[in-house]
Amino acid sequence: MPVVPLTPDLRRRLVTAARKAVRMSYSPYSKFKVGAAILTDTGRIYSGCNVENASYGLCNCAERTAIFTAVAAGERRLRAVAVYTPTPVATMPCGACRQVISEFGPEAVVVSVCDGKERLETVIPALLPAAFGPHDLGVRETNPPQPRRRR
Repeated sequence: MPVVPLTPDLRRRLVTAARKAVRMSYSPYSKFKVGAAILTDTGRIYSGCNVENASYGLCNCAERTAIFTAVAAGERRLRAVAVYTPTPVATMPCGACRQVISEFGPEAVVVSVCDGKERLETVIPALLPAAFGPHDLGVRETNPPQPRRRR
């Protein structure tokens, strides 16, 4: 299946989905709401929000929520991630999210936006250089083809 190019329209749709996802954030402890959206190689967009828990170690970031949702739907490769925080400055993904992004999109574009004018855009290799990955475990192919979907 050919890779879907990351056009300006897809970037806009991705950021819009991340902005919309923040509305569902469950963040009663930190009060730090985050929305994220990912674009897969198939051209589908999946969104997610951060979900906190009174046992802090059980919290899940918006980026990982979006990625895990996509994986549960049969997706295995991602092209881009958008992160939105309703703050004056943009925020990049945390270290755990960078690692998960790298697993499914080792060359993924990461776009972070906020309520201010700041917009950050980079690629995951710049955020997580020399990432630990499947190759370190002797695994060649971690992303098998997506199952065929019935229409």
